[in-house]
Amino acid sequence: MKNIIFFFIGIILACTSTMTIFASEKPSGKEPLIVKKCADFQVTGDGGSPEWKKAEWLPLLKLDQGGAEDKTRFKIVYSTKGIYVLFQGDDQKITTTYDKDFENLFMADVFEVFFHPDPTIPIYLEYEINHLNKELVLLIPNLKGKINGWIPWHYEKERCVIKKVHIEGGKAEMGAAIKSWSAELFFPYGLFNPLSNVPPVSGTAWKANFYRLDYDSGKMIKFAWTPINTGFHEYEKYGTIKFE
Repeated sequence: MKNIIFFFIGIILACTSTMTIFASEKPSGKEPLIVKKCADFQVTGDGGSPEWKKAEWLPLLKLDQGGAEDKTRFKIVYSTKGIYVLFQGDDQKITTTYDKDFENLFMADVFEVFFHPDPTIPIYLEYEINHLNKELVLLIPNLKGKINGWIPWHYEKERCVIKKVHIEGGKAEMGAAIKSWSAELFFPYGLFNPLSNVPPVSGTAWKANFYRLDYDSGKMIKFAWTPINTGFHEYEKYGTIKFE
């Protein structure tokens, strides 16, 4: 009889332990991310503005086997003029040959942002930046999995992303050995025109995801805030950001 009692106690303890583990490992992006409001500031690439203290670092999860276990994270804040995003990631080398804007940057190392202001419409903004401070900006209509990107028209002045990259431990050159890199971005609300639900006000909710691609190992290694199964365009899986 005692053996039976101990057996059931063991099962209960095991289940309780498992529940505790699962409870402490909540997937990223399941709860709305509250985006703090800030004053506008100058983008420098290294996140040196005191306004960044209003936001916490959030991790990007490594999704693929292989490659280095590079710590990768991001922050986000917003102002009356636009949205600021800061990426930071450990790295070993600059793996890209793309030194011009609007090339296929995703075929090499990049940080990426996907903003989906109105989740009722399958159209969202995709942004990529690499170590060489080159960018790719696309408006994506995702119609039942049929995807194509449109480059913004009159991409200048209040419609242009302000961007800076900072390299630690090496030079900003193709193939250079480095220790880490960061990218600081400002997305003016004019860039999102004519998407609805822009500009956000207090309480506005968007869908979004934040990514990294790293090719140092010779193959694509994906990192994401909210995990996806196969590709970065699974917008139904994006997390929710809510503006303070």
